[in-house]
Amino acid sequence: MTDTSQLDAAFAALANPTRRAILARLAQGEATVNTLAEPFEMSLPAVSKHIRVLENAGLITRGRDAQFRPCTLNAAPLKAVAHWSDQYRHIWDVRFDTMDGLLKTMKDDKS
Repeated sequence: MTDTSQLDAAFAALANPTRRAILARLAQGEATVNTLAEPFEMSLPAVSKHIRVLENAGLITRGRDAQFRPCTLNAAPLKAVAHWSDQYRHIWDVRFDTMDGLLKTMKDDKS
């Protein structure tokens, strides 16, 4: 998978709140599909589809432990997402500084 397609897959996977919740749980440590499914009011096959999307995006890996296939967080694609978004941080910093100055001016005008 190319860097661009992996980044696209990571963003697509992160767009869903259920998948983000699964990743948050896996940040605490390895878990089985059944454990990951517990907090959700959806079928096990539906949770498995979310897990498959995360796995295809490279955000999780699945091991083998007898009949269990525990899931583990793979943070490398998240690092790529963070790196991509950091490229635009300066834009937001400038905009927030401008907004802060404007708000201070508006406050001073009211006084």
